[in-house]
Amino acid sequence: MRNAIEFEVFGDYALFTDPLTKLGGEKLSYSVPTYQALKGIVESIYWKPTLIMIVDEVRIMKPIMMESKGVRPIEYGGGNTLANYTYLRDVHYQVKAHFIFNMNRPEMAFDRNEHKHHNIMKRSLKAGGRRDIFLGTRECQGYVEPCEFGSGQGFYDHYPEIPLGTMVHGFNYPDETGRDTLEIRLWNPVMKNGVVSFITPEECDKVRSISSMEAKTFDTSNTQSADELLELLERGSEW
Repeated sequence: MRNAIEFEVFGDYALFTDPLTKLGGEKLSYSVPTYQALKGIVESIYWKPTLIMIVDEVRIMKPIMMESKGVRPIEYGGGNTLANYTYLRDVHYQVKAHFIFNMNRPEMAFDRNEHKHHNIMKRSLKAGGRRDIFLGTRECQGYVEPCEFGSGQGFYDHYPEIPLGTMVHGFNYPDETGRDTLEIRLWNPVMKNGVVSFITPEECDKVRSISSMEAKTFDTSNTQSADELLELLERGSEW
């Protein structure tokens, strides 16, 4: 696909938090990354408001191992609480994703150049991403590299089916749905031969509204075209 990328992401620790475990101040990771977490990684590689990133599949390369740590959460009102967080340890995934144009942003119609964005995305991936890569949370640093999805040997390649229960799929934001509300999606994934194939956000039938929210507007007050920036550079102006 001209709008697709395939990459591997790995790190020492990951924390894809099950929200049910946060009620008591503790955190327990899901056994596999969520759609939303992987989408965030793709957007850290390359993002523009013109685009919507779609995660197609994730392949679990290493055995699922967990490790608990005692941590001191930041409490802005004071306090010295000790909490227990359970992380995934020594993670390695292969990811397949692609982008589509965000039709809910007509102001970005001038930027809908598939060839341009795909080439920039591939260059950004080779450079390790445009922003820092995090595996679910900021304290879990990750690293990305291009790969061929399905290459190499994965630990779960010969496990026919592993049901993963009910998981958070992701969030619906107003700039992607056109609705002035923040929503959460749930689904019941099954890992087959080490691969989780994601349904699209539109295919999720378990959607709950969280709060009202408005999409950010991009116009001449907060954006500037590349041609204008180039002209300023040529004139030696500060920008």
